[in-house]
Amino acid sequence: MYSRDDDLLIAAALTRFAVDFEDTDPEFAEPAWQLAADRLLEHDADTEETLER
Repeated sequence: MYSRDDDLLIAAALTRFAVDFEDTDPEFAEPAWQLAADRLLEHDADTEETLER
């Protein structure tokens, strides 16, 4: 399975992906937002903590 740091990096990448695609294809970006949020919740992490790493 993934480590906590891996999950936080994946969450950051999914967030970036969602931001890049939210205007061109919101239906495509929404699942990326949800997956990122799920990874953060899984580790009880918040966005600020993720960005500090």
